[in-house]
Amino acid sequence: MVTAESLMAFLNGEFPQNKCKVEALGNRAATVRHPVGHAELRPGGTVSGPVLMTTADLALYAAILGEIGLVPLAVTTSLNINFMRKPAADRDIIGECKLMKLGKLLAVGEVWLYSEGQEEPVAHATGTYAIPPARA
Repeated sequence: MVTAESLMAFLNGEFPQNKCKVEALGNRAATVRHPVGHAELRPGGTVSGPVLMTTADLALYAAILGEIGLVPLAVTTSLNINFMRKPAADRDIIGECKLMKLGKLLAVGEVWLYSEGQEEPVAHATGTYAIPPARA
């Protein structure tokens, strides 16, 4: 069984440039945190779109690997995001993912993104992942 801790150990070894931390994992869901500092801001004093997209993508990846195991070649095939309001420049981004479909070859999920401590979401994303076929 993949836990948040074992997934973080995997990510730290295989994806060391990742800044997200997996906070919760299970029941076809994941919660991740992306720390926000000066490097995550864009002109205008808000969190950049690529940071929000990274958080959404990692939340999907985490939720999927939490269900299928540590399968490195599960890959994003689509990611759609709607930016809804300005994220706070001084708060981490929290991504809450729920898988909507988990098949043998495809997984589909949605992610709500929040500035930590704020009730209203800053963005909403949906994504699809391709899962490599199991080898005999």
